[in-house]
Amino acid sequence: MLNAEVDAATRALSHLEDTCLVWHSLDGLRAVTGVSAVLRGSPGTSGLQPFAADQEEVVRSLAAVSAEARAMLEAVDAGGGQASSSRARPGVSVAEAAGPAEELIARGLLVSSGDGMLTLPGEVGLALRGGRTTVTPVDVPPPLPTSSRASNLVDRAAAGAAFELVRNLELLLDAWSAAPPRSLRGGAGLTVRDLKTTAERLHVTEPTAALLIEVAWAAGLLALGTDEEGDPSWMPTELFDQWLQQPLAARWSHVTGAWLASPRLPGLVGQRDPAGKTWNALAPDLAGTSAVATRRQTLRLLAALPDGEVLAAGTGPAAVVTRLAWERPRRPRTRTESRESLVAWTLTEAETLGVAAFGGLAAYGRLLVAGEDPVPTLAGLLPEPVDHVLLQGDLTAVAPGPLEPALARTLAVVATVESHGGATVYRFTKESVRRAMDRGWTATEIHAFLAAASRTPVPQALTYLVDDTARTFGTVRVGFAAAYLRSDDEAALAELLAHPAAESLGLRRLAPTVVVSTVALDSLLPRLRELGLAPVVEAPDGSVHVARTDAKRAKARHGQRPAGAQEAHLAARASAVAARVKAGDETAASRPAPAEPASTMAILHEAIDAGEQVVISYVDGRGVGGEARVEPLGIDGGSLAARVEDDVRSFALSRIRSVRPTSP
Repeated sequence: MLNAEVDAATRALSHLEDTCLVWHSLDGLRAVTGVSAVLRGSPGTSGLQPFAADQEEVVRSLAAVSAEARAMLEAVDAGGGQASSSRARPGVSVAEAAGPAEELIARGLLVSSGDGMLTLPGEVGLALRGGRTTVTPVDVPPPLPTSSRASNLVDRAAAGAAFELVRNLELLLDAWSAAPPRSLRGGAGLTVRDLKTTAERLHVTEPTAALLIEVAWAAGLLALGTDEEGDPSWMPTELFDQWLQQPLAARWSHVTGAWLASPRLPGLVGQRDPAGKTWNALAPDLAGTSAVATRRQTLRLLAALPDGEVLAAGTGPAAVVTRLAWERPRRPRTRTESRESLVAWTLTEAETLGVAAFGGLAAYGRLLVAGEDPVPTLAGLLPEPVDHVLLQGDLTAVAPGPLEPALARTLAVVATVESHGGATVYRFTKESVRRAMDRGWTATEIHAFLAAASRTPVPQALTYLVDDTARTFGTVRVGFAAAYLRSDDEAALAELLAHPAAESLGLRRLAPTVVVSTVALDSLLPRLRELGLAPVVEAPDGSVHVARTDAKRAKARHGQRPAGAQEAHLAARASAVAARVKAGDETAASRPAPAEPASTMAILHEAIDAGEQVVISYVDGRGVGGEARVEPLGIDGGSLAARVEDDVRSFALSRIRSVRPTSP
């Protein structure tokens, strides 16, 4: 029955015995209890479906069906043995059949469950495939289309991407250490505006920026902290400072190792979740149960390619998905992730992070996937960092290679990156020079830095730019003041400033006749009066503001209530409250009581064994309650796998509040 060579089938049976999934009975090998329930309805397992007719009768029925009916039967078999057809009538005869679905039902080749679902019986599937469990051999892995590519080209291209990764992470976290972006409410991720701003600053696309942010978080370099105003914000951790002291190859290994083990799904950022909301970077729920396994399986396929071979250009992830489906056919699809998406994201992210290039793993990428140390191999591929730049007359600086980390971060303060590539170009502008001065640099310090960092003379235009910016820097100053005092009597203001009791008022003289205070006006007035002054409030137009106390009024009464009205009103309110309480008790009594964990598990196991549907009441990850009619398929690792219409979903057992059968 198995469409495979005898040796391959023998090895597979031995593996099933070693994993205790089959056992030797008096009648031969048998699957252990629960295996058939777990496999029910899986792709390629339509042979597990029950059927009452013998094989000869099935073959005769298949020979008598129309071409349209046979094509539909083959489509159902290819789709996993189940299909939906709400129009097909159960219990019709061959003469009454209208359409291929009813013809197949009438001949017993499809079984209608009564709720629109059609099931392909096991014997029918076997006869349709010529007595085989599958149409194609199951012991022959689908091939991966490859093309030739020199290994040294792959290594150099990937090493360049690895260098870009580390440099972009430095720029990202340096920027966020100075101005941490605020988190969405409750630490629910990064705003769309901050993601866009980050992408523009790093000169990358928004998906790449989301990947960098997620990788920094997974590596422990980024976390949620509190800014100066007490708001939750995303900022570098103390580990970032230690990470900066490591060699570049070691820094790359740290972050890519974290990516390899992370269940996060950066590829979802910008897409819509099942509720129609946009996924944000750093959102708590941005993770997948199959992300790590699929990522490792995909990279292992690339690592298994012969030396000098890479995935053929233009094939995309389709060939890899087909191969993984052959190796792991049981992985269910969820609403937020699919095997196709995970494979596509893995291939793209691996090249962005410098693990792979041109569809193949770099030599050090193979070591990373195998769990070995990639640092020595990568270090030999990275160019030596340079300690200088070349200043140009057009207010730019060219880095002739990767700059030393300290020089790159310092230069990024006083200049802006204009273009990446083999030689990074920095541009000096008034805004960039002013940014350095905002951080405390003086014009003298900027001139000294430029002269020390450049192998070429400092252009006169750049010197003028720094001096002109310094000349206007700080001409307008901004400070904090809650109130001001103005008086034509300069001596009175001088006496007030010298008074010992006025120290707590935060007074500062801006002009001979003007003093500002950090104390609010409402508190400042009575305290000035305590010092013997008689201040008045000045209006915006310079006139004296006369403060007049607002008259207070009570709400007018509309007449005296008649005797006994108050008591009657209270009695009516008490009766209404009692009626609502009684109605609430009746409603609560009519609801099904939440099932205890033991009874919940018992009902689910009974439904799995019987292949029946149940109604579950659950709470999703956003705290929204709901009910769903599902067909339980199996329980594993604290999760329930169940079929919901044409989709297979996973429900956490801890979120299931109650379970009840569909029929009383």
